Amino acid sequence: MERSKLTKAEIVEKLHGNLDLNRDDVRQILDSFFDEIKKALKENQVIELRGFGTFEVKVRKGKEKARNPKTGDIVSVDEHGVAVFRPGKELKEMVW
Repeated sequence: MERSKLTKAEIVEKLHGNLDLNRDDVRQILDSFFDEIKKALKENQVIELRGFGTFEVKVRKGKEKARNPKTGDIVSVDEHGVAVFRPGKELKEMVW
C-alpha cells in the first residue's frame, strides 16, 4: 500500500480554502502553533490536545556500549530526551 505525504504547504492551502484568511496569515498561525509546541517541549511540559493526542518528552537512558550503525564502532550515548506523540482515543478510533 503506497502512502501519500501531506506537507505543511498543503495544510496551509487546505486551511486557506476552509477559512476566510489569506495564505500568509494561515502560515503564520500554523508556524506560531508549532513554535508554541516546541517551546513547551523544551520546557518539559506535556501538551494535551483533547480529541487528538499528547506530546511530551521522554528520557532515554544512556548506554555505555552502543553501536554506530554506519561505521560499526562502539560508542557511548548519554541520557537524552526524545519528543513523543501519543494519539488520543478519538484519533485512534478514527484511524482504525
